[in-house]
Amino acid sequence: MAIPRGHRFPIEFADAFPQGLVLMGEVAPDTEYQSREDRASGRPVRQRVDDLTGKRQWKATVTDPNEPNAKRASFEVTFLTDVQPVPATAEVRPVELDGVTAEPRVAGNGEFKYQSYLFRANGFRAAGAAGGTRRPPESGSKAA
Repeated sequence: MAIPRGHRFPIEFADAFPQGLVLMGEVAPDTEYQSREDRASGRPVRQRVDDLTGKRQWKATVTDPNEPNAKRASFEVTFLTDVQPVPATAEVRPVELDGVTAEPRVAGNGEFKYQSYLFRANGFRAAGAAGGTRRPPESGSKAA
């Protein structure tokens, strides 16, 4: 069985980001490329739409405090929703994502390639709603 290119794997937030994420800046529309001619002619900027879901795309920069490589600690998350997602608080804050999917990608150049992921989410949920940290695996027996 072959997995098609671009397949999105659902993943629990706590499994992908055991120490959570920190939102840096604001959530903004993910816009299509606009050429100099398009800008000069006054054409409006168009927001991207996801091919699979048909929902509008929004982008936000987050930092993963669990990532040891500083160059890979901050990255963009794409939100797929018809309305702009709004985090619970207004300052630089820890956030949790709802409906997270991960799409494997190859990143880097030349001989310095590495495995990376394109993360997508449906929105935010209150930080700490899912425990915030990775839960230990449950055992079959409980201590008395």
